Amino acid sequence: MPTSQYWADRYVEKKASAAEAINRILSGHRVFIGSGCGEPQKLVQALAERANNFSGLEVVRLLGQETSSLTAIADRTKDTSLNIRSIYLGSTRDASIAKHKRFVTPMNMSDVPGLFTTKKLPLNVALVQVSPPDDFGWMSLGISVDVTLAAARSADLVIAQVNPRMPRIMGQSFLHVNDVHIVVEHEEDLLAIPPTHVHSETALQIGRHIARLIEDGSTLQIGLDAASQATVQALSTKNDLGIHSQFITDDIMHLYAIGNINNRKKGLNVGKMVGSMAIGSSNLYEFLNNNPAIDFHPSDYVNDPFIIAQHYRMVSMNVARTMDLTGQVAAEASASTRFAGVSGIPDFVRGARRSPGGKSIIMIFSTCETPEGIESNIKPTIDRIVVVPRGDVHYVVSEYGAVNLFGKSLQERAIAMISIAHPDFREELFAAAKEQGLIGSERTLGEAVRAVYPVKLEETILIKGEEITIRPSKPVDERRIQEHYYSLPKEDVFSRFFHQKTIFGRSDVEARSQVDYIHDLTLVAVVGEFGFGRVVGVAESMRLKDSNMTEVAFSVSPDYQGKGLGKIFLKKLAAASRENGMLGLTAYTFPSNTGMIHLFKTLPYKVRTQYEDGDLVLSCKFDELA
Repeated sequence: MPTSQYWADRYVEKKASAAEAINRILSGHRVFIGSGCGEPQKLVQALAERANNFSGLEVVRLLGQETSSLTAIADRTKDTSLNIRSIYLGSTRDASIAKHKRFVTPMNMSDVPGLFTTKKLPLNVALVQVSPPDDFGWMSLGISVDVTLAAARSADLVIAQVNPRMPRIMGQSFLHVNDVHIVVEHEEDLLAIPPTHVHSETALQIGRHIARLIEDGSTLQIGLDAASQATVQALSTKNDLGIHSQFITDDIMHLYAIGNINNRKKGLNVGKMVGSMAIGSSNLYEFLNNNPAIDFHPSDYVNDPFIIAQHYRMVSMNVARTMDLTGQVAAEASASTRFAGVSGIPDFVRGARRSPGGKSIIMIFSTCETPEGIESNIKPTIDRIVVVPRGDVHYVVSEYGAVNLFGKSLQERAIAMISIAHPDFREELFAAAKEQGLIGSERTLGEAVRAVYPVKLEETILIKGEEITIRPSKPVDERRIQEHYYSLPKEDVFSRFFHQKTIFGRSDVEARSQVDYIHDLTLVAVVGEFGFGRVVGVAESMRLKDSNMTEVAFSVSPDYQGKGLGKIFLKKLAAASRENGMLGLTAYTFPSNTGMIHLFKTLPYKVRTQYEDGDLVLSCKFDELA
């Protein structure tokens, strides 16, 4: 009679203890260990206990925080019993990584599955953790599909720890009982990282800047080290968001639960939240279990830049450890995330910026604490491994502002990076940039050296179907303000500058782009993409020390005149001046400039007029209502 091939019978035949399973491993074997929080802890413990019986064993794994110290065994036996190949693309400055940097294999996550399936790195054994089989014999890799699925399909011997606590996650996450050689049933808690609730004003400020870059309907990748407060702050007011991300975390679960994420406008895998690994709390794992709204796929799909680019408005959000003045990014895994989350950054950076309406956002905290004191995370040069080259970097956000480096010269990049550095380090960075030849020797930072960008003054308005952003000027606006002045008709230049000015040199525009936002404030009206927009209006205010009044002046491009920009400018300058302790406003104009006269009289204050050398002087005080 034929032998029964029913999977349940085969399952019973394959059952063994952890020790019996590990005894099937031979010296000289290459052994893959399941990734992240899906690590089969019981199997790894058994492997560590028997390690002294091996020689020439090679362990392949994604870099992670160890539950059983295989690296200590490698150190003790001088790599004789076993050697380790840790796949990791980030910096190795962290002490816990640096002492074992010889094990690091730098690779993009999207390339790792192919390393196994093509047998370029043949695997003898794969140690994985799965959920119990369903009625058809399928077991889910659960929270660790990433490179684990490819390893299990490629290895000569697959040992599966069956854990009832592993969630069954939909998508391309399944192994069949018939494809596993040994089954070790062992129930234990999955590795977990509880969400942190530490209040950070710096992270919240980064979130406020990010919120202005992300549109409704965007598809997101959120890096594991992206500060939770920053991401939640940035996304909590957005609608119709989608997720295509290497990691699914508690923060993503929270945004899904409150309705910000519905995956309806992704353009690919519509209605599905897609990831390849989960790192978080037990609540997250319960949320993922049998959830039809979530699909997990391997890293050669999730991290494939071509797949990423097919999503609508794909936005990648990742954290840099340090950056240099030209935009190079160094990223480093941290113990708080079990040393995961860095190796996939370049895949998403490149994929997102090729997406229709996509953006790549690098977040950076301006400073960090070290034993020697506070250090700037923005440096003249970086002595760490570069994870994202400067040519791939677009948006950079710190708590001091957001800049777009794409298409910018080295000088423009240096000025942009310095503008979002901590004020205490800007002069030092500016001097270093001059020394490196990144900035002309004649340049100065002016009043911007200590300025803190007032994001609260930003406002986007809709005029006849076109979005116009009114915001304070930044040092990076220098060229665009210059272009605005050159584009003005002769009569408008004469009205603004009181003579027929034909040259708008650097000193003219520096005075308007490098301001302290308190005594001197310039507002610009910008249309177009962030970082590439056209300045269509400039409003300037300057404190007059003798009178503590604010002198204001305006210029608006002809095709945007008559649309109410002047009234918005004046209202914002009046509010800022009043808040900063000025007594009132004053403006110089020609008696024939009825538009300016009418504009000034729209203020809710008593307007005085007088003549000086043929010019009309308009003034008002904030304590004198009309």
